[in-house]
Amino acid sequence: MHVIRLADGRLRVPVSLLSDDARLIGDAYADIGPGDPDYERLNAEAVTEEELEERRRRWREENDELERQFLAFKAEQDGEGSPR
Repeated sequence: MHVIRLADGRLRVPVSLLSDDARLIGDAYADIGPGDPDYERLNAEAVTEEELEERRRRWREENDELERQFLAFKAEQDGEGSPR
C-alpha cells in the first residue's frame, strides 16, 4: 500500500486494524491533513494518484516477461521432482 497525495493536499495513508493479540483484521486508508504530526514525514514518500496508476499500468505491461520466467522456472522445478 502506498501513501497517496490527493489533489487537495491531504494524504491518504494506509492503516491496519489489529486484534488484541496482534492478528491482522484488515487494511484500509485514512486521510490526514497538513496539521497531522506525521504529515511531513509521510508526504516525503507520497505519490499522486496519477503516479500510482502509472506504476500499476507499467507493472501490468511489464509483468508478462516476469510471468514467463516464473512459469519456465516452475516447469523446470516440477520436471526435476517428477519420476523419469
